Amino acid sequence: MLIEFTLDNWMSFRNPVSFSMVASRERQHGERVPKLGKYQTRVLPIAAIYGGNASGKTNFFKALSFVKNLVVKGTLPDSLIAVEPFRLDATMANQPTRFSFQLMVEETIYVFSFALTRKAILEERLVQVSSASEKVLYDRRGGEPNFDASLRSDQALQFAFKGTRDNQLFLTNTVSQQVEAFRPVYDWFRDTLDLVAPDSRFEPFEQFLDEGHPLYATMSDALPQLDTGITHLGGEEVPFDNLPMPAALRAKLKDELNEGMTVRLLTEPSTDRYVVTRKSGELIAKKLVTYHPDADGAEVKFNIHQESDGSQRVIDLLPAFLAVSAARSKKVFIIDEVDRSLHTLLIRQLLESYLDCCSPKSRSQLLFTTHDVLLMDQQLFRRDEMWVAERDNSGVSDLISFAEYKDVRYDKDIRKSYLQGRLGGIPRILLSGALSNSCDGQDREATG
Repeated sequence: MLIEFTLDNWMSFRNPVSFSMVASRERQHGERVPKLGKYQTRVLPIAAIYGGNASGKTNFFKALSFVKNLVVKGTLPDSLIAVEPFRLDATMANQPTRFSFQLMVEETIYVFSFALTRKAILEERLVQVSSASEKVLYDRRGGEPNFDASLRSDQALQFAFKGTRDNQLFLTNTVSQQVEAFRPVYDWFRDTLDLVAPDSRFEPFEQFLDEGHPLYATMSDALPQLDTGITHLGGEEVPFDNLPMPAALRAKLKDELNEGMTVRLLTEPSTDRYVVTRKSGELIAKKLVTYHPDADGAEVKFNIHQESDGSQRVIDLLPAFLAVSAARSKKVFIIDEVDRSLHTLLIRQLLESYLDCCSPKSRSQLLFTTHDVLLMDQQLFRRDEMWVAERDNSGVSDLISFAEYKDVRYDKDIRKSYLQGRLGGIPRILLSGALSNSCDGQDREATG
């Protein structure tokens, strides 16, 4: 689980900003809040971040995406790190960017933090937290690892540190060197944390082509209930040589795709989705399709690109909601612009279905950004589950929890207060005056 995330000098976040999933003392919806037994802490299962355009919501999402890629994929030798410091203050270009994560992995809390520039990782620290104490597993500063006493004699760790490049995280290199000491933290970033951008396509869609896959039946049951008009998904076999792809890619698949292997293809601009598998030496291709009922109840096949943007977005998001809602799930999904192309009532139903699955024993989480103020409802969320992103006149973003506002009572119309500007995070719109001046000018020209 994600307990806290702090970022500093990243894009529009000039100053240190902390985003906490630790529950306040609020009692509302307390029955669904997970409890971390030995730590005597409650951690929220959901968080919504509201805010105007360019307020910093997507920059927050990009920070998490950047860290995941840096941890999991690492860097190339001699390459610059794609860090993006605050640009509206020249002094910040020479200051390091900092990130800190407090995570629970397999019922143990870790604090993982690092500071970096485009050229190098300057600091890196991993702390294991027990209910009574903290153990600094390693603290990388000034070119030294500074291991905990219990790890100093581990020659594999010493060897891995010596082989860690300046532009590389030590955590990442230990895993690449097959040192298992810190793998649970690495695996959290790789396997637990999932990020869904507004234009993301659902990648492992091949499971929708397999009627024996558990998710196939679940998706087929859910799609009609969400008023998409789709009865179920399926696969249509297509001759491999007829697939719309560059000749070089076609030749590469013929040469390199081994027996039993499967690859996913997303064609542009039609957005049709294919899977190609080699079976008995032959390349077999299938296209993901949808089925709708006609007036007589018979099924009519549609290609994915013939579906509305909203239906395609449902197909992309529903697997995330199913995964995070599954029993014993430990997934953490971060969705940017969850409401894109979706009706408020549909997205609310997905959120309510997830929250109905949450309990004190849950370990999954869902964080999302949105412009949809109709989702700003205390019947749906606790005050500490709602945040607002706000950008000041200097272009500096901040994140504020609604729990920090003392006058936001549990029975208050929080949406009205937000739209009236009492909670911040709304756009400062000056366009109406410019449009009025433009209209006046046109009127003068017409009457002149």
